[in-house]
Amino acid sequence: MKNDGEARKRPAARATKVRPRASARAKSSVAASDDTAAESEPPKQPEAEGAVIITGICGRMGQLLARKLHRKRSVIGIDRRRFEGKPEDIIHYQIDVRRRKTQDIFRSGNIRAVVHLGVMHNLRESDKTHHSWNVVGFQKLLEFVSTYNVPKLVVLSSAMLYGPSPDNPQFLREDAPLLGAQDFHQIRDLIDVDMLAQSFFWKNPGVETVVLRPCHILGRVRNAASNYLRMERPITVLGFDPMLQVMHERDVVEAIMLALQPGARGIYNLRGPGELPLSRMFKLTGRSPLPVPGPLINTVLGRLWSYKATNFPKEELDHLRYICLVDDSRARKELGFAPKYGIEETLRAVNSEW
Repeated sequence: MKNDGEARKRPAARATKVRPRASARAKSSVAASDDTAAESEPPKQPEAEGAVIITGICGRMGQLLARKLHRKRSVIGIDRRRFEGKPEDIIHYQIDVRRRKTQDIFRSGNIRAVVHLGVMHNLRESDKTHHSWNVVGFQKLLEFVSTYNVPKLVVLSSAMLYGPSPDNPQFLREDAPLLGAQDFHQIRDLIDVDMLAQSFFWKNPGVETVVLRPCHILGRVRNAASNYLRMERPITVLGFDPMLQVMHERDVVEAIMLALQPGARGIYNLRGPGELPLSRMFKLTGRSPLPVPGPLINTVLGRLWSYKATNFPKEELDHLRYICLVDDSRARKELGFAPKYGIEETLRAVNSEW
């Protein structure tokens, strides 16, 4: 099950005028939507301490991070979607990260860090679209981070890339292979992004690169895990009751904030307050599951998916059969991360209004 971050296709980029922080005083004008205008009118430099670029800022995780981070640092968002209710001191470029204008943002200088959340998870999009958006777009981003000497890069990946399996050890460490695409080829591009970040880590020692791999994220985020627990009658595989790890979306934001601290670098698994069997989660959320025999469940979910009657794809079924649990001791020790939300509060967050 993946995190939030998918982006719908938008028309050509539009300018978003913003008022910078009081300390800056000077007006900041966002360049026109086309690349030619971007070259003739480069973006204004952020404040002296350096700005943090957030890709995918208009997704649920991006907005949560931006609203927390902008109180301490200058924030620049890159996302082709609209940012509804955007704080005035956040600069938002409504563009595709693959456009040339993205380079102009980096060229303006004084970028302290990049947080990459702009990953597409929509399984209804084609493999070609996924590869272009996730892999090609991320390669361009890495090029800009390296060329313009950005000192920090934080990439939000997923622990689900390890892949659920009956052969998994009880807890997976960060050096475990990423085998999630063996029976779920649609996430091959997400593994490519993680691997590109790892390669960048070793090739660019001057950049503090952090890769975060959280377990199932729950909250108002529109991902497979939260969508599944919102179902009135969640489908389960008859005879299976796997142990699962979940964490609150706001705990993920706290982990990103810790990863932005100077000195933090490396790969970190993230987990929430503990593990629970799926059946126990249903009781805590008041859901009545619908057990389906294994031979039939692929057909049932496949038809529901094709009729757009469910947001839970059949490719996620192995998460309802087998374990994919992670060891987060490194994040606790080196980042000082500890979840603030308990298991019941985390489960209730899927229907939260805040």
